[in-house]
Amino acid sequence: MDRIRVLLVDDEVDFSRVLARRLGRRGLNVITASGADEAVLALKEHPVDVVLLDIKMPGRDGVQLLGEIKRQYPGIAVVMLTAHAESDLIISCMAMGACDYLLKPTDADEIVLKLKDAALGCNNQ
Repeated sequence: MDRIRVLLVDDEVDFSRVLARRLGRRGLNVITASGADEAVLALKEHPVDVVLLDIKMPGRDGVQLLGEIKRQYPGIAVVMLTAHAESDLIISCMAMGACDYLLKPTDADEIVLKLKDAALGCNNQ
């Protein structure tokens, strides 16, 4: 398989920059977006295999963006990322088509495993 192409969407720019670098060192091709509008533009310009999507963002949050992604790009896998273990919200995201979720902070190696699993095939698609 070619390098997995990932769109990392998180409003915490420093976190995104560090995580993108760590994922890149582990063989993933990562682009970043700091919010929903930037993510929509990135999806139009760059083909990706997986979106790693923060749930809590100002403006359109990750749940709203998840719905847009699944409507416009149903073949793209989405893994949700959150610092808040809100089970109802996570269950809702999974029902909307998210492949999996991760709680912040998490180990970069665990993120890579989840992203690779999602890229290989998501049961919710």
